Amino acid sequence: MKNNIRKNITDVLYFFIGSIVYSVAVNMFLSPNGISPGGFTGVATVINHVANIPTGIILFIFNIPVLILGYIKMGKSFILKTSFVTILLSISLDVSARLLPQLQTDGILASMFGGILMGIGLSLILLRGATTGGVDIIAKLINKRHRHISVGKIILMADGVVIALNAVVYKNAESALYSIIAMYMGTRLMDVLLYGADKGKIIYIVTNSPQEICSEINHTVGRGVTKLSVVGAYTGESRTMLMCTVRVHEVSAVHNAIKRHDEKAFIVVTDAGEIIGEGFKMHNA
Repeated sequence: MKNNIRKNITDVLYFFIGSIVYSVAVNMFLSPNGISPGGFTGVATVINHVANIPTGIILFIFNIPVLILGYIKMGKSFILKTSFVTILLSISLDVSARLLPQLQTDGILASMFGGILMGIGLSLILLRGATTGGVDIIAKLINKRHRHISVGKIILMADGVVIALNAVVYKNAESALYSIIAMYMGTRLMDVLLYGADKGKIIYIVTNSPQEICSEINHTVGRGVTKLSVVGAYTGESRTMLMCTVRVHEVSAVHNAIKRHDEKAFIVVTDAGEIIGEGFKMHNA
């Protein structure tokens, strides 16, 4: 119970700080200079510019049907966290818009600092097993039905449409170029903070509930699991060991999946210096 309380408090702290940092990026650097953060937030800033409707309210409304669909298709735990982050981020965007100064500065500076802060904010949220909703959930749902289409490609295509929309509304082609810089800075920083430049984690699980844990990891994390038959040297007892390779930010979700089915499972988490294969870095041609 104490561990769960401590974990939930840590989650909320990460989500709160991540939402604030992300909101500073949008309201202080990106939006005042006509630079898009991409995704649903990018669409929300465009509508805010045209109709003067608060960005957070638009973001929340857009996310409602996506979160409902995600709840049905992806499981309760992940979507509840993401719903909490969406509400927190929506509030943070609207409150910070009233409190923060809008720095209308050089486009390069705005896109670089906005992108860095955006990457830090999103990394804090992703590290605790949630997302900001929107395009991320849509991409995961499409990927579950069409495995040959990667989540990254779907998000990239969606961001391309948002950037084009941003350029049309602001009537400035340069804003699209600055948006690309901001997104590149943000994603590169996230790669380093979350993945350690192609690094990941290998999780070994010795359990009496292998099938339930496999299904849970497949369903909620979207990662494959390998089953290995093992024998305890001391007890001579036959057990099943699971091996799962994940990104750093997915470790927390795997731990939660294991605990739901076997709190006495033996777990070893080790570093993977480089991961090549489906869902990670592709083989060189």
